Amino acid sequence: MKQQKMYEASDKMISLIRDNYNLLQSLGSFGINLGFGDKTVREVCSDQNVDTYTFLAVVNFTINGYRDFDDIDKLSIPTLMQYLRASHEYYLGFQLPFIRKELQGALDEHDNLARLILKLYDEYAHSIRSHMQYEEKMVFPYVNNLLEGKTTNGYDIETFSKHHGKTDDKLRELKSIIIKYLPSDGLRNNQLSATLYDIYNNEEWLSLHAEVEDNLFIPAIRRLERKMKQSDVSVKISNMIGPSANNETLSDREKDVIVSVVQGMTNKEIADHLCISINTVITHRRNIAKKLQIHSAAGLTIYAIVNNLVDISSVEL
Repeated sequence: MKQQKMYEASDKMISLIRDNYNLLQSLGSFGINLGFGDKTVREVCSDQNVDTYTFLAVVNFTINGYRDFDDIDKLSIPTLMQYLRASHEYYLGFQLPFIRKELQGALDEHDNLARLILKLYDEYAHSIRSHMQYEEKMVFPYVNNLLEGKTTNGYDIETFSKHHGKTDDKLRELKSIIIKYLPSDGLRNNQLSATLYDIYNNEEWLSLHAEVEDNLFIPAIRRLERKMKQSDVSVKISNMIGPSANNETLSDREKDVIVSVVQGMTNKEIADHLCISINTVITHRRNIAKKLQIHSAAGLTIYAIVNNLVDISSVEL
């Protein structure tokens, strides 16, 4: 029986299982083995190299629908990917073939309707397999690249999110046909009922799996993408004002010219202000651009602010 409560790191792991037996499969997906005695969630996760915060986020979400996590940045993306990958392996490698075997045992192989039901199930299984294989081929490698500081042009998690639709229409149709139209004797009826029970349970599991992706995994990757973009901007600015942009490479007169440019003066105004010729101003600006690799007034303004040649409060932005 499910217990609607919030679990914490100090709770005993065995208590979570007693309250919610369907968490047994989640333990396997996280790579947590049984035999943990009376240890707490924190102790079990620590022993088995699983991020405690992420484990509890998934558990509390799947049990109680809890979405108000303290900090999305605290979610461990590698732990989430381990969980999702292992769930794929369980569903594709065990659960789909197991249910098909149950259906075969419960159906009369000489009945045309039975053969159609198996065909419908195979179409459903194919759609699930294609969806999960897409994630394995496209989404997870993309996320691994992000974690390594690499970006992939033309793809982002929003692309995946838009195509992350439901795949359970065929399964709903299959259940309806079995319940409404399939005749059976007493033995087959019991077998079909047991199979339907497994189908309903796995439909619920698959729905929760998709919700974990939508409400935990995708938001965490969106956050990672934003951090990557912010980092790219910082790198570009650093490159613009980097090693070549050293105060020591500029003469005092060149610094004066930069300050004058930042203040919005024309070449003639700079020449009058510094008591030099316009040609000298042009020469200074050419040398500044060559030394700093900065060719715009906006770029020189950033350089001047960062290197304390002007106060940001005195600059019109």
